[in-house]
Amino acid sequence: MRAFKAQLQAELSMTLRRGENLLLTIGIPLLLLVFFAKIKVSSTEGSHPIDTVAPGIIALAIMSTSMVSLGIATGFERSYGVLKRLGTTPLGRTRLLGAKVASVMVIEVLQVIAISALALALGWHPTTSASLIIQAIAASLLGSIAFGGIGLALAGRLRGELNLAAANGLYLVLLLVGGMVVPLASLPAPLRTIAELLPAAALSSALHHSLGPIAACYAGSWFVLLAWTIVAPVVAATTFQFDGE
Repeated sequence: MRAFKAQLQAELSMTLRRGENLLLTIGIPLLLLVFFAKIKVSSTEGSHPIDTVAPGIIALAIMSTSMVSLGIATGFERSYGVLKRLGTTPLGRTRLLGAKVASVMVIEVLQVIAISALALALGWHPTTSASLIIQAIAASLLGSIAFGGIGLALAGRLRGELNLAAANGLYLVLLLVGGMVVPLASLPAPLRTIAELLPAAALSSALHHSLGPIAACYAGSWFVLLAWTIVAPVVAATTFQFDGE
């Protein structure tokens, strides 16, 4: 347990010291929140833009940290041989990856607090109940696991530079079609059908339902999110290579 705590503290310290990580996990979500809070991006009648945007930005923050930040950092550590060396220490590979996952959870809690505080200051009035709050927490956990699995799957197979490009490219695609800032209803029908099978849209839909003015998730969103939560970590666990190429 002592080795795990030490590694967790090291992971948090390294994450908070990286300027690019802070920009990705905190800066960009907050900037997008402020920008889209002034723009009508949803056709939901009677709702303020911030009521629709805030849940989507929370989903974006979870994706940023679990998939991009974790995946890129892990990928470079693998390429530089850091993971291989740490995996042979008393810490072990299981606790090493466990510390990375735990650090992601801590960062995400800080993200949600910062985003929620700013959204409330901008006039967000989430219509929630105890059951909806539980749903939001459950969706966030499932989304974090799903995106973490995707990030580690990429990091465990690709070279550092290629993993960087792949993670950022996937992030951009999911941002555009994930219903986080652009409503799914605004997408062309064929593209929307594909988007609804992706974890970004499923997480965004679940959070919009529980924290925003949208009355219901699209059909199958929870099933899609759960499927990615199971499949992505399994793929990461079975394909991850600690030795860099």
